[in-house]
Amino acid sequence: MMIVMTVLTGLLYPAVITGIAQVAFRDQANGSLITVNGQVIGSRLIGQSFTKDEYFHPRPSSAGSGYDPTATAGSNLGPTSAKLLNGTTKMDDKTKQEVVDFDGIKDRVVHYCVDNDLAYESSIPLDKFKDDKGNLDDVKLIKAFGDDKSPLVFASKVPIPADAVTASASGIDPHISPANALIQAARVAKARGVTVEQMQTVVEAHTEGRAWGILGEPTVNVLEVNLALDSRFPRK
Repeated sequence: MMIVMTVLTGLLYPAVITGIAQVAFRDQANGSLITVNGQVIGSRLIGQSFTKDEYFHPRPSSAGSGYDPTATAGSNLGPTSAKLLNGTTKMDDKTKQEVVDFDGIKDRVVHYCVDNDLAYESSIPLDKFKDDKGNLDDVKLIKAFGDDKSPLVFASKVPIPADAVTASASGIDPHISPANALIQAARVAKARGVTVEQMQTVVEAHTEGRAWGILGEPTVNVLEVNLALDSRFPRK
C-alpha cells in the first residue's frame, strides 16, 4: 500500500497536475513573470521598489529589507503601537551613528506629502529636519514624533489612502489603490514632461476591477503601469 500510494500521490498526481498547469495555465504556473526584450524583470504577483520621481511608488514593505519574496511578512504591529505610529531609531554597530530602525506611519505621511507636493500643516517647520543637502532627516523626524514633552504634529490637508503609508500583510503586495496612483500622477507627469491628464489616462487604463466584479477593491499594478510609462512616455 505504501509503494502504491507513493507512486500515485508522489509521482503520478504531481506529474499530471504539473502537465495540466503547463498547458492550461502556463503563465500563472511559472510565476506570472514579466519579460522585456527577453529578460525577466519581475512578476505581476511580487512588488518591488521604485523611488524615482518618474515612477509610481509602491506601498511600504516590511518583508526582509523590503519586497523580499523569501521573507514575506508584515510589521505585526497593532494600530495603537507607538513604534508603528512614530517609528524607532537604533545605533548602527558599524558606523556608530543613529539610524532608522522602523520609519513609522507619521514619517511616511511626511514623505508622501513632500514627494507629491501635498498641502500640509506642521507644528514645527520641516526645514528644521533637513540635512545640509536639503533632504529630510528621518532620524530627527522620528525623534520629534516620539518627543514626550513637545511632539511634532504633522497632518496632511489632503486625505491620504491607507495603502500609501501602510505595508501589506505579506510585504510584497504588487498593487496600490487607484486613489494612491492618482495622487502620485502629478509628480510622475512633471518628471516625464507630460500633462497630468495624460498620466491619469494611463492610470485608468491599468486599473483592475474587483475579482468577479464583487471581491476586493480596484487596484493598479505598480510594475505594469511603470512599464507602460517607459513605453509610452520615455524618460527625458
